[in-house]
Amino acid sequence: MAARILIVDDEPAILATMAPLLRARGYDVATATSGHAALEAVDRQPPQLVILDLGLPDLDGIEVCRRLREGRAVPILVLSARGAEHDKVAALDAGADDYVTKPFGAEELLARIRVALRRTDGAVPAGIIKRGDLVIDVDRRRVTRGSDELRLTPKELELLLFLAQHPGRVLTHRAILKAIWGPNAVDQPEHLRVLVNALRRKLERDPSKPQYIQTEPWVGYRFAEE
Repeated sequence: MAARILIVDDEPAILATMAPLLRARGYDVATATSGHAALEAVDRQPPQLVILDLGLPDLDGIEVCRRLREGRAVPILVLSARGAEHDKVAALDAGADDYVTKPFGAEELLARIRVALRRTDGAVPAGIIKRGDLVIDVDRRRVTRGSDELRLTPKELELLLFLAQHPGRVLTHRAILKAIWGPNAVDQPEHLRVLVNALRRKLERDPSKPQYIQTEPWVGYRFAEE
């Protein structure tokens, strides 16, 4: 079945451009022109991806992002004219999976959508990965620490699986950005910084002294070996 994408934007020109573009590529497209309408649409018929503008007429897009993250795991791709780093960090910190600045190229947007919809394709080894009391069930996409199940966003889980399949190996910032967000994101390190911090807050007993996701200063990150 075609992936369902919800576009949330109050600009008629954006909707008139994006909706036909995505439908022509085989996606099932729905639209909403306000934050409240978007939340209602997600509850009524959950999409596989939300493309979200920040400048909405009723709710700020950051608030919509936070509300979408309450009990939902749908990927969120922010598409906004706000290009400042603090806006990107705020959106990513609120739970967005990616951030594209307007104006944008059609092929770049389609590439970001493919990345957002991508799930593990066999590169991650099947089975169970254990580090101390952390258990990653790759097949079931379930992560526990001790007796607690950790609720990860799709992007947090994708990052964890990517790191865990290369234990002990230093993965550079650019390599991780390319794998998780695609080749157009390699010069956007704020994406990775925010996501690693969010993941550590969920995984680590003491995020200031990480045991599982270790930093190689100025280079990248590595997942702990057994």
